[in-house]
Amino acid sequence: MEMDATERLRWRFSDGGLTDLLDARSLHGSPDIGKRMQFHSSLVQRLALEKEIEGHVGCVNAIAWNSSGSLLISGSDDTRVNIWNYANQELLHEIDTGHSANVFCTKFVPETCDEVVVSGAGDAEVRVFNLSRLSGIRPREVSMEPAAVYQCHSRRVKKLAVEGGNPNVVWSASEDGTVRQHDFRECSSCPRAGLVNQECRNVLLDLRSGGKKSLADPPRQPLSFKSCDISSVRPHQLLVGGSDAFARLYDRRMLPPLSSCQTRRKPPPCIKMFCPLHLAENRKSNLHLTHVAFSPNGNEVLLSYSGEHVYLFDVDPDNTSSVRYTADDVRDQLCLLPFHKEPRKQKSKRDKFPAKRNLCRVDMLKKLMQVVIKSLETGTNLMHGIEACCEILEAMESDIDDSTRHDCLCTRAGLYLKRRWKNDVYMAIRDCNEARSIDFASFQAHLFMADALLQLGRLKEACEYAEAAHSLVLPNSVSAEQVENIKKRLAAAELEKNKKDQQGNTNTDARHGRLRSLSDLLFRSDVSGSSSQEGREDSDYNDEMELDFDTSVSGDESHDSDPAESTCNGDSAYEPDVAIDMKQRYVGHCNVGTDIKQASFLGEQGEFIASGSDDGRWFIWEKRTGRLVKMLAGDGAVVNCIQSHPYDCAVATSGIDNTIKLWTPDAEGTSMVDGPEIDVLSAIENNQKKLCRNRETLLPFEFLERFGAHEFAEGSLHPLECAQT
Repeated sequence: MEMDATERLRWRFSDGGLTDLLDARSLHGSPDIGKRMQFHSSLVQRLALEKEIEGHVGCVNAIAWNSSGSLLISGSDDTRVNIWNYANQELLHEIDTGHSANVFCTKFVPETCDEVVVSGAGDAEVRVFNLSRLSGIRPREVSMEPAAVYQCHSRRVKKLAVEGGNPNVVWSASEDGTVRQHDFRECSSCPRAGLVNQECRNVLLDLRSGGKKSLADPPRQPLSFKSCDISSVRPHQLLVGGSDAFARLYDRRMLPPLSSCQTRRKPPPCIKMFCPLHLAENRKSNLHLTHVAFSPNGNEVLLSYSGEHVYLFDVDPDNTSSVRYTADDVRDQLCLLPFHKEPRKQKSKRDKFPAKRNLCRVDMLKKLMQVVIKSLETGTNLMHGIEACCEILEAMESDIDDSTRHDCLCTRAGLYLKRRWKNDVYMAIRDCNEARSIDFASFQAHLFMADALLQLGRLKEACEYAEAAHSLVLPNSVSAEQVENIKKRLAAAELEKNKKDQQGNTNTDARHGRLRSLSDLLFRSDVSGSSSQEGREDSDYNDEMELDFDTSVSGDESHDSDPAESTCNGDSAYEPDVAIDMKQRYVGHCNVGTDIKQASFLGEQGEFIASGSDDGRWFIWEKRTGRLVKMLAGDGAVVNCIQSHPYDCAVATSGIDNTIKLWTPDAEGTSMVDGPEIDVLSAIENNQKKLCRNRETLLPFEFLERFGAHEFAEGSLHPLECAQT
């Protein structure tokens, strides 16, 4: 698993050495030196547990810093909100909130001298507390009347948002499908949801019927909000995520006037929508977002999915590598015809090297290429091989020509197809398409596309790519042997499919529901070209198999209307949305056990990404390349919350344990793993198995037995005894 020590030494981070920054400050001065030093790679690699802070008696579901970083606030299943001193990690206040269910979110209200705090909980209430009423007394436990109580939500409040410089307003996102705006100047209480005379006019965003099963669908599914965020740079921008695959960006200035919950309105259009292209037509009933966040500069957003990975997007992709796409583009961008000359719109490529080349970086590029080629040939160190490819393609863009870029894309595609972690096959297809935009007659790109489509069970399309690859090679060459190997695997898969067809298994639709794979939804073909998903050799089917019921398991879920109904409801005039595709993916953690799991930018620069995980660890990646930097043991069960200090290189985390952990750099903490020694690759592969095994609870026993549930690892996760699961 581990790379050679000399290779790691050469493979430095793009932010250079810390001494270089200090020298630059002394010689030239640098106004942003503090930001660049805060979470410098040399410090991130040394993060270690400084202190475990005790004070709650239940899961700690929320943590947040004040604007200066002097205080930390936390909310827990014990319905208390605690306020801690950062300097000595002592408990200053323990507030008995009066909530009747778990506290899921809590914040300091800006510009109030940290005297006003707000909490949201599973009892659907938002409560505001004014600590100035303590009159200088600081008891460990404070039982005080809230300054305001808002009871207008009808389901759990999962996230709160505040605007820098605004001491009067707080926003709450709830599983009832509404985002509400609470203005302290207007009222200090409101009636409980469901009362006949309820006219609390504070609904800013109503998506109770604004969810979508796919990008092509009109918004008519129930949507439960799980997370929201307000841009610190452009506070009129509101980002929300919930029980479908799409994060939505709204301009608060363009939203309708505040309304009451009794007013049912058509969901307002968002100004941007974010979703990885390969998830846009997924239709998985259990696919949803658990966290959304703006980057510190407001130019990027980070999404964390349940049962999926963490993804990074550009807010404005017009001049970047991200792409906008529609539902019609999904098939085109994932399965173009062989020899297609322009598979996707790309940035302009450099035909020449810049006048000045960084010779040290070019030399490191050559060494990394040797690493990735060896990894592909031997089938070992696949994760590091992929990370090395990302380093070449992302961090050294100015130092490589199109030929090298093409070779690196093809090599990474091959590594993805060998590794076979969740959705690696779609990342391979992306790389093959981009490689074919450089060389539309690329042998490697066509060969790996054939392999990818075979893994997805698209036998007809895979054969077309295999034949295209065959036409590009000389007889009796090594490349010809590779093509023959693919053809043999295709023939075996086709034989097995025909055998299953004869047994009548593949064409039978169960009366209570029908199984489809994700590839069926993404690669729709006509009747004559359709391929079965069963009986494939070397298939990615177990990783992608999902239930798409014509009637739900429980019988009480909402369903898509038929076309006639859609026309009657006015959907005939619906214009499909345009979405923004991912630009980076972060892999290694597991997010299936809780729906409050966060993914965060670290520091004021936000050059590193962190996420909690169901294995009790939290993970840190380099933002630009997706390279895994650190794994830290942060909880006995699950790490949910990760909040970096505003100015120091310090991170607070919490989860199922009733403690908060504080992490700071340690001179001795140079290992990639902080905590008990583990095999990194084994830990990550176990997390990948959990991501796939998560759906077993949705599959009837006969389907598990029929499609090989024994291939999943034993020992499914048990439901956690906390309300956030």
